Amino acid sequence: MTTAPPSPIRLGISACLLGDQVRFDGGHKRDPFLIDTVGPFVEWLKVCPEVESGMGTPRESIRLVEEDGRLRVLTVRTGIEHTASLTTWAARRVRELAAEELSGFVVKKDSPSCGMVRVKVYGPPGTTGSAGRHGRGVFTGALLDAYPDLPVEEEGRLSDPRLRENFIERVFAYRRVRDFFAPRWTMGGLVAFHTRQKLVLMAHSPKAYQEIGRLVAQAKGMDRETLRSRYISEFMAALRVMATPRRQANVLQHMVGYFSDALDPASRAELAQTITDYRLGQIPLVVPVTLIRHFVRLYNVAYLAGQVYLEPHPKELMLRNHV
Repeated sequence: MTTAPPSPIRLGISACLLGDQVRFDGGHKRDPFLIDTVGPFVEWLKVCPEVESGMGTPRESIRLVEEDGRLRVLTVRTGIEHTASLTTWAARRVRELAAEELSGFVVKKDSPSCGMVRVKVYGPPGTTGSAGRHGRGVFTGALLDAYPDLPVEEEGRLSDPRLRENFIERVFAYRRVRDFFAPRWTMGGLVAFHTRQKLVLMAHSPKAYQEIGRLVAQAKGMDRETLRSRYISEFMAALRVMATPRRQANVLQHMVGYFSDALDPASRAELAQTITDYRLGQIPLVVPVTLIRHFVRLYNVAYLAGQVYLEPHPKELMLRNHV
């Protein structure tokens, strides 16, 4: 089973989501899930691009404007430009974050500074209406460009149970893989680490699991820094692939194979039905996983007991109760 990290997991966050009154109107967007549910397990690092880049609070709101093939940041009413100041600040702040050892970042949706996807973009000054929802906030764009492996998500998307579980799983996975490579690591240690991630990877992408396995098998002939960088990048890319009920069910059935012969017929049938019920969407993932964990302990299946899949994030978050 997994154990809690020795020090708190550090997450970046748009300050307004923690209740800081930094929005253009002097308000906030306090998010109860992030504060009350996730908060006890992490240490937050607050960032407000607009305030920190000098716009102040309260302030005139800003928006992204597309003109001559480039995006500008203009105030809505007076058209004052903040493109250079916000871009320069974002580049500097993102560089500073390298020292913060973040394991993820939660940003404010729809924000011209913090939005991650589908931020509204407007036409040139003097035109009316939106040019579409194809923008990305200035700060978040710089963050993703600088740290492509870092789990980043919008608070609005976290209302989706599957996206929520996926993001938190990636946060803990990123901390796990970075912790492994932080001290003086060995090739044997990498094989053992990768073995513990096997079922997690299979639930997300069997193809990626095979490709990363080949990378580990070829590790002895590679430059250590290249290997470290490639493993982290491919590992995190695999986890960005959503784990589907079908793939989860395949992993659950794979695990049952390790102790199936020890089960009596009634228990074997009950477990098989539970996995089927999950695959069909009739019960949440936590039900078959809890049952399998019981048998893993009962029959002392050491290989499965070491699999991160059984507890990829704290059970107190209850994320698997909703997927």
